[in-house]
Amino acid sequence: MTTIENIDIEFKELDRESHRIPPSVVKTLVAFLNTEGGDLFIGIQDNGNVCGVHDADDTSKRLSSLIHDAILPDASPFISLRIVTLEERRVVRASVMVGTERPYYLARIGLKPGGVYTRLGNACVPMNESGIRSLLLETSGTSFEACRSLEQDLTFITLKEEMDKRQIVFGSAQMETLKMIGSDKLFTNLAMLLSDQCSYTCKVAVFQGRDTAVFRDRKEFSGSVLKQLSDVYRFLATHNKTKARFNGLLREDTLDYPQEAIREALLNSIIHRDYLFSGSTIINVFDDRIEFVSLGGLVRGLSMEAITMGVSQSRNPNLASVFYRLQLVESYGTGIRKIMHLYKEYLRKPEFKAAEGAFSCVLPNSNEEGTYTQKHEYHEDSVGESLNAEKASILYHAKARGSISRKEVEDLVGLKTTKAFRLLKELCAEGQLTQQTCGKFTRYIPLGE
Repeated sequence: MTTIENIDIEFKELDRESHRIPPSVVKTLVAFLNTEGGDLFIGIQDNGNVCGVHDADDTSKRLSSLIHDAILPDASPFISLRIVTLEERRVVRASVMVGTERPYYLARIGLKPGGVYTRLGNACVPMNESGIRSLLLETSGTSFEACRSLEQDLTFITLKEEMDKRQIVFGSAQMETLKMIGSDKLFTNLAMLLSDQCSYTCKVAVFQGRDTAVFRDRKEFSGSVLKQLSDVYRFLATHNKTKARFNGLLREDTLDYPQEAIREALLNSIIHRDYLFSGSTIINVFDDRIEFVSLGGLVRGLSMEAITMGVSQSRNPNLASVFYRLQLVESYGTGIRKIMHLYKEYLRKPEFKAAEGAFSCVLPNSNEEGTYTQKHEYHEDSVGESLNAEKASILYHAKARGSISRKEVEDLVGLKTTKAFRLLKELCAEGQLTQQTCGKFTRYIPLGE
């Protein structure tokens, strides 16, 4: 036989002693189904020599059973088996058409790398996760969240707890209604995102100062996107400091960031990101701002102007619907406008930027110099008043605690190390505080306390 193996032709021979069909036959059939189709001949050696099969009828039956049991989804309608005679020897020929439910995969491995194959020249090569997702979208013509999940061994402990808190019934029927289960009765990517096995993460980094030169803290959050939402929100709350200001005799405490603005920015970064990208959602905390960076950019056809006007076109409508049902969002398209409203009395405003493949929301620190609220008329040229307020705040905390350390001044009042040390020294010189050193530890005690 003069034909050689190529993208749509493959030769195999049975094991010479046991006459078993080699396992690689299934990989070849899967690759043909996922690529351009092709013909698999059992009874021909790799070099094209026809060796035939010992019992063609039995081989055909065993191959038919293998196709039925070893390949998912059902590939039987796309593979026809014939016994043909070549060079006076009987050969089993499997003619494969391109399947309509791609990607096809090895049932024993599942819809994941190592289970999905494609044809490259005369070789069968495994597809990576990116390739599998692309093929799912190409075949289904639907969104990422509606496609079959690569992982089917999913649990929903976090989602069940959230449903129970709101007294919402949750079971198989509800999963189908929420589109967590597709028409093929398999879990969708929406289910994967809400599951405890969610393959996406959120990374938070806390930096010293206004650039990325020095890390203070960093953490990666995993699990269900609902768990990530809760865990990240709590983590950011620990870095949302309170700063005291004094207007005459009145003390006023101001958070670095409106809690509701952090919540809205975090929700937007989870609900509206493009999960076709495998990277993590990134949150960077600096002294003067928090940056939320999510993958995907704007939905095609929308502009930043349209977004700020309240126009909404969710990339993941099913995910947004679940968050709406859980009362985590009030209505679609209000997040950015709500954030802007929360900053209406501040001099510095949030910034929203869209680039190809990414979207960022930057919340300014309201307690940084030059960002004070307009209604209190704090300005950068009121340096003397600002210093007096900071000293008054230090004294307040020192008296409330009985003593205070430089590190506590940094955390409670929101000052940098150098400035905190300088103000403590000035308060000591003014007779307001006295310094007490015990070993490596130094504390400042209010006089008369």
